[in-house]
Amino acid sequence: MSKENLRFSLADFHYTDNPNILEPPEDFLEWANDPDVSMGLRLFEQPLTAAPAAITCIKSGIDGKERKYINLTSYNYLGLSTHPEVLQAAREALENYGLGASGAPCLSGTFDIHQEFAKKLADFKQKEACVLFSSGLAGNLGTVQGLLRRGDYFVIDEKAHKSLFDGGTLSGSKILTFEHNNPESLDKMLARTKGSRALVGVEGVYSMDGDLVKLPQIVEVCEQYNAPIIIDEAHSTLMFGKNGRGVAEHFGLEDKIGISFGTFSKSFGGVGGFVCSNERIINYMKFYASPFFFSCAPSPVIIAGLMKSLDVATRDSSLRDKLWENTRYFKEKLLELKLDIGETESQVIPIIIGSSGELLVELASEIQLRGLFLQPVDYPAVPAHSRRFRISVSAQHSREDIDEALNIIEDVIVKRLKNT
Repeated sequence: MSKENLRFSLADFHYTDNPNILEPPEDFLEWANDPDVSMGLRLFEQPLTAAPAAITCIKSGIDGKERKYINLTSYNYLGLSTHPEVLQAAREALENYGLGASGAPCLSGTFDIHQEFAKKLADFKQKEACVLFSSGLAGNLGTVQGLLRRGDYFVIDEKAHKSLFDGGTLSGSKILTFEHNNPESLDKMLARTKGSRALVGVEGVYSMDGDLVKLPQIVEVCEQYNAPIIIDEAHSTLMFGKNGRGVAEHFGLEDKIGISFGTFSKSFGGVGGFVCSNERIINYMKFYASPFFFSCAPSPVIIAGLMKSLDVATRDSSLRDKLWENTRYFKEKLLELKLDIGETESQVIPIIIGSSGELLVELASEIQLRGLFLQPVDYPAVPAHSRRFRISVSAQHSREDIDEALNIIEDVIVKRLKNT
């Protein structure tokens, strides 16, 4: 095999002319079996053997050994996945409801606890109604697929989550992308939709760069075209805004948002998704959003834990305060190390390495062997010229955790970048 294989990525093998649908492309198999490529692939799906806390245990895909890691990859931003009150609520629900819902929401899968939690979320987000989904991806995808029709337009930020794009594709609507966080580009796209229905899709915190949506400017453009907004607050719910309602609250523009999406797999510490809007459209959408109508309802055990997560996170600001204290400290130290952290404004902090996928994999392997779980993000998930690591800061991280992580980052990443 040749180092030439390192020039390729998963983007190069999406299309296949193999006549056997159950066989991948031959050139993909050759590429994946290259020793240098397979080393990079072994960094993915490494099994955690403990909770996704600030310190966790992982069976390494590099050398097969189980070791403790400082965890900078999980989305457990507020540490609620292992909060004692959250776990107790889940235990009690397990005894009362059993393991799963065992039914679709419209038939036998809706429990009293689902309705109670949906009402609490709607009140929290200051919307009329809320619908729960079994996954965050299903929530974004199902909402867009359930609302848009052929002939409609879905105008979406180019860096928005793939679940939004997939929802637009399934809906049959015409998808137009605008340049990231660029109101002028959005204006040009919306001008092409005149005479048709259009929905605009943005994220509160963009998950690969950590920057915030320029919501005031986006709202101003959308109002000129009477285009409603769906905002994906996956990485901002419970963290941004005075009350933790998200980036829309942060900007004081909640009343300008038609549809607010959130996920339970990040700051809530569980799994699932939710969408809040006016009651009329929520009731209508339920019948046409396939991931809601045709999926089993979320487990009541998980819902009980999530409901307690909402309570714990909103009773005061202590968890948010700790998260932002850790985030500020981490950013300051990374900048002192002269690392490129882009334009992040959140607890999502990229360390941008550059165009070398080989260097990215080598650095990832070395820092993980040193006990730092910080995963590489390669093309096509990000542009080929800005391959990176992506730090997820947690309120659970102690100052000692962060300092040790910084030491490893300096010893491995900073030194290698200076010598390249």
